[in-house]
Amino acid sequence: MSQLMTNEQKQPNIQQKISNLVNHKYFTGAILTLIMINAVIVGLETYPSIYKSNKVLFNTIDKVLLWIFTFEIILRIMAEKKLSHFFRSSWNWFDFIIVAAGHIFVGAHFITVLRILRVLRVFRAISVVPSLRKLVDALLLTIPALGNIMLLMSIIFYIFAVTGTMLFADVAPEYFGSLQLSLLTLFQVVTLESWASGVMWPIFNELPWSWIYFVSFVLIGTFVIFNLFIGVIVSNVEKADSANTEEEPDQIAELKNEVRELKQLIINLSNEKGKSQ
Repeated sequence: MSQLMTNEQKQPNIQQKISNLVNHKYFTGAILTLIMINAVIVGLETYPSIYKSNKVLFNTIDKVLLWIFTFEIILRIMAEKKLSHFFRSSWNWFDFIIVAAGHIFVGAHFITVLRILRVLRVFRAISVVPSLRKLVDALLLTIPALGNIMLLMSIIFYIFAVTGTMLFADVAPEYFGSLQLSLLTLFQVVTLESWASGVMWPIFNELPWSWIYFVSFVLIGTFVIFNLFIGVIVSNVEKADSANTEEEPDQIAELKNEVRELKQLIINLSNEKGKSQ
């Protein structure tokens, strides 16, 4: 009986072999390389002179890549013990939808839709590389905390927009003529894109005290709020990394216990066999 168990351990089933294949670093590297090739092909298609003269070649390469990605998804499904296990992961759903959409819309007349779907395949680089997946998962964890920051930023924007409309509507109606224009102007200011030369200085020439309004908004809106964003994101990324490092020792300990139990079981079976003889 112990010999039978040993033989079964030495000969993994097909599902285990496929699982080892799809989780192998070379398989992951090959898929990532194909994704990058797909990205280069899509980029070359944006040049009309290149695309028109090689349209058939581009279409052929796209079909080959699509079927390779399809075969990869099939292998990943077969690597799971149950079909439901594959669809437990949101990343697997994302990969499946992206690849399936390429087959669903293959006969469509919406050329733009097809090209966008080809571009979206580049996003699969995130799902293929584990480190990128962890980073995106950490960013998604920041959404609840970012909601409070967005609420605070909305209040600040609204207060400064109403104030700016009251103060500068007559001087610069193209920037502060209405509430919506003021909000759009403040968005330009908070990005620091030509806010001084394009917005502040023309108003400053008419109202010398206007610098107080703009400088205070830049200090509050840009440096304070953006630093809050960065602080929350960095904090959640560190929490995700620490959680992963805590899980790894637990998994190793569980594996050691399983190996220890298996060795003990084999010893017990061999002892019982010796007694029976």
